[in-house]
Amino acid sequence: MVKSKQLLVVDDDQEIRQLLEEYLQRAEFDVLTAANGVEMHQLLENNQPDLIILDIMMPGDDGFTLCKQIRTRSEVPIIMLTAASDEADKIIGLELGADDYIAKPFSPRELLARIKALLRRAQFQTPQEEIPEKTHRYHHFAGWTLDGLTHHLSHEDGTVQDLSGSDFTLLQLFLLNPGAVLDRDTISDATRGRESLPMERGIDVQISRLRQKLRDSGKNPHIIKTIRGNGYMLIAEVSHQD
Repeated sequence: MVKSKQLLVVDDDQEIRQLLEEYLQRAEFDVLTAANGVEMHQLLENNQPDLIILDIMMPGDDGFTLCKQIRTRSEVPIIMLTAASDEADKIIGLELGADDYIAKPFSPRELLARIKALLRRAQFQTPQEEIPEKTHRYHHFAGWTLDGLTHHLSHEDGTVQDLSGSDFTLLQLFLLNPGAVLDRDTISDATRGRESLPMERGIDVQISRLRQKLRDSGKNPHIIKTIRGNGYMLIAEVSHQD
């Protein structure tokens, strides 16, 4: 029997917690709920959820603070619940390591679609035997090596970083398509399971975050180049190793 994926919903609104718990349980998820950061940390001591749904506006530690705290210990996928009209909240959440966001009020069906899309892309503990034979494990570029099994990004100087699910998916997308221009819809579909929205800055923030980890510069890039009006392109040479 396949074990159900476990979700953690963190929101101070009891009605929202109850709504999401009932809806997601009907979708065959194991659902935990927390009303604040204290309860969240207590649950994380004995549970390892596959995805966290995190509200921003809460008493005590807000969602931004909790997202930052989670990222110091885990790369679990995080979906932020934001105010409907606050673009700044969305950008800050992505910069702190969130993988996606959805604005309140939201459709439970849309949230479920986002959850499923992120879980499809989360492969933190994929067994070696499940990796297709033709998939190369190691990708070498510009002094960096990406391990496709562990999601570790290591530099020849000894630096090692763990990538979040969306950052790993984005970098792997570039490494498997060197020299190709990737538009925002392609990137958004690969990392979020949907096309980008008009005037959406989330993709640009995600690219900026990845560049920082790669010590790359948008003004003088040697790894990821902006192709104005079209998207982004990996310009570094890439080699692959089993």
